Amino acid sequence: MRILQTIAGLGTHSGGTSSCTYDLLVAMHRMDCDVNLMTLQTTDLIGCGELWIKALPNDSISPYGYSRNINRYLCQSDYDLYHTNGMWMHCNHETCFAARKKGKPYVITPHGMLYPKALKRSYWKKWSLIQLFFNKDIQGAACLHATCKQEMDNIRLFGYQGPVAIISNPADIPMYAGSLFDKKIKAFLECHHPKKFGFLGRLHPIKKVENLLYGMSLLNEDQKAELVIIGKGDDKYEQFLRLEVERLGLKNISFVGFIDGKAKYELLASFSALFVPSDFENFGMIITEALSVGTPVMASLGTPWEELNIHHCGWWKDGTPEEIAQVMSDILNMPLEKLINMGENGMNLVASNYASDKVALKMTKLYKWIVNDGEKPEFVFFPNK
Repeated sequence: MRILQTIAGLGTHSGGTSSCTYDLLVAMHRMDCDVNLMTLQTTDLIGCGELWIKALPNDSISPYGYSRNINRYLCQSDYDLYHTNGMWMHCNHETCFAARKKGKPYVITPHGMLYPKALKRSYWKKWSLIQLFFNKDIQGAACLHATCKQEMDNIRLFGYQGPVAIISNPADIPMYAGSLFDKKIKAFLECHHPKKFGFLGRLHPIKKVENLLYGMSLLNEDQKAELVIIGKGDDKYEQFLRLEVERLGLKNISFVGFIDGKAKYELLASFSALFVPSDFENFGMIITEALSVGTPVMASLGTPWEELNIHHCGWWKDGTPEEIAQVMSDILNMPLEKLINMGENGMNLVASNYASDKVALKMTKLYKWIVNDGEKPEFVFFPNK
């Protein structure tokens, strides 16, 4: 069984879609799965030159990303199943079109792009693409892949009535996660109580980072804490945030830019908690990254992370400044033993439910079901069943 996954961009600055796609395929190759990944070459291409990454010369033109090299590769390809990551790009449509032309099944992972709030952004452009290509692409898929039940519900709302597989994004737990947690505990004990909060992600208005600033401004004078903002993105939005820091008179806010690799995990491990106040997140790779090194997370109700409450490893609440300030205050007044216990709970949750090998096994089962018409996996759902 030969599989081709495709993605428009696989750069380190492309966001969570690129990193989770790469992590999944790395795990699948550890299981000896015959799966390739087609994309266009970039200067910051993720990976270590793996032969299964088919990075084509980048001849992309227009915001739609039209590429003759993609057309040529897909036309000449011979796979048993095609699987595209994302929506609205030439790479995604051409993958579906090529699969139909060859009479082969295909899977689409929208990565949250069919959520109503996501559809509303630049809707007039997406509406045209839906009418021209993507409605047919979606309705003709052998299966759509959702990363959580909330995403499946929005896929149904869009109108897709075929099978949906709920498979979470993989958490590529670093080998040094345990040692970072031990270092965290030691540091916390030495300073008696941690006083550092964090944000990690693309700087964009939908992320609502300003609510963290407003939450910090609501803390009492005796509840001084540091807020570290990791990430780059919309320059105008970052400038707005910096001006808000000045207007609010906050002295303990730092913008550290884009950080990746071990340095990112070390910084995540140093936080008392990570805050995700976004309007919505489809899955939120940053949440499993933080949990994997023992850092509790507060995520807004716009994320599918009720598990934070269920497993006592964080807070799933409204992302308002008032709620954020309350959580920050609770953390600052919390016994250190309880905060450490929450960190342990988060590490256990990621290891048991989101480890990349478990996610890769589910994806392999999905492919076998589609290609070989075997027994339906328990994580595949039809409407009203």
